Amino acid sequence: MSLAPIDHDFERGLNNRRAILGDAWVDRSLANANSFNAEFQNLITRFAWHEIWGRPGLEQKTRRAIVLATTIALGRWEEYELHVRAALLGEEANRLTPDELKEVLIQSAIYAGVPAANTAFSHALAILREVGPQIGYELAPLAPADTSHPGVGRAGLSTARVDGAALHYTLREPRSGKAPRHTVVLSHALGCDLSMWDELANQLAQDCRVIAYDHRGHGGSQAPQGMYDMAGLADDAAAMLRELDTGPVVWVGLSMGAMVGQELALRHPVLVRALVLANTTSGYPEAAREAWRQRIATVRAQGIEAIADAVMGRYFHDAFRASHAATVARFRRRVVSTDAAGYIGCCNAVGGVDTTARLGAIAAPTLVIAGELDQGTPLAMAQVLADGIDGARLEVLKQASHLSYIEQPVVFSHVVRSFIGEL
Repeated sequence: MSLAPIDHDFERGLNNRRAILGDAWVDRSLANANSFNAEFQNLITRFAWHEIWGRPGLEQKTRRAIVLATTIALGRWEEYELHVRAALLGEEANRLTPDELKEVLIQSAIYAGVPAANTAFSHALAILREVGPQIGYELAPLAPADTSHPGVGRAGLSTARVDGAALHYTLREPRSGKAPRHTVVLSHALGCDLSMWDELANQLAQDCRVIAYDHRGHGGSQAPQGMYDMAGLADDAAAMLRELDTGPVVWVGLSMGAMVGQELALRHPVLVRALVLANTTSGYPEAAREAWRQRIATVRAQGIEAIADAVMGRYFHDAFRASHAATVARFRRRVVSTDAAGYIGCCNAVGGVDTTARLGAIAAPTLVIAGELDQGTPLAMAQVLADGIDGARLEVLKQASHLSYIEQPVVFSHVVRSFIGEL
């Protein structure tokens, strides 16, 4: 038992209570204390606000979310309203934005039930109508049919391509609610689709408009018969960007996606603000071109399944395949499910890429990313790009093979976001 003149546990709890609920509410509560409830006020201040809220193991914003979810589940609406108001008007360090509050309520619908979440939304809306002007939040009309999953984006088809090969894309608007700092386009590798970029897309969508799309012959895009070339793939992208009225974009491409980015910057320079060229090349030697022709012949004769394991060996290094079998299996499924005609057409475009002699004409700021273990487009090919594009910067990712973003997502995202932040 402490004999100190101050009850430090009470004072600590009171300090936390003020930080979370605000001085006005706490002052009102203390002023209303009396001989009947004062001991209870003392108890909750020491035990709830010091013993629990005073623990450093969770951020205060996380504890806010837990309290909101618990009061929703238990139907404690008076307490819930208190914490909604406090969360929206609290100190900046522990405040919840209306969008963060919305996420707590949506998740509660799954674990506490839709009726409870429905009531929670009603109470929260009443408070938002009251405090919205104070926190700069406007409740704008929005039809349910016009919403989309924020972790995926609004899906669409670009129909501007003259041969009718519509491209499937997703568009994420900035979650900040402010005007986008940039429009970023994410362009995938051969045999993949736009979903390979999900994590990076959601990171960038904090303050950027983000477009991810499927190349023709891949994912949800159409797959016309015949051989494709890189100029045509770049024109596909240009038509989509013009249809979406994007203005100049930051193009982030990996492997085939970066080849398209080079050609786009050369053929349609007004559409490109900056380039990130990952695990790619500006041209293959003849032996490699012959290997691409052989791959086309094999897929024609035996299907994509016949090359799938070899492709995985190129995409991922041995240690990654051993430790991330489920990820490798997911990408293998994606490759073998690709339309064969589309895969063959894009193989022809990749094998024939030829921008080396024209790299000097690329004027956009450029980041080149290479994987130190990449066999498909080794470091020497990345060096050609970095040397050929004026002012280009080269980053080499350790323990990364051809799909460097999948093997090293944290480092890849960091270098890309740092580059974009400097623009």
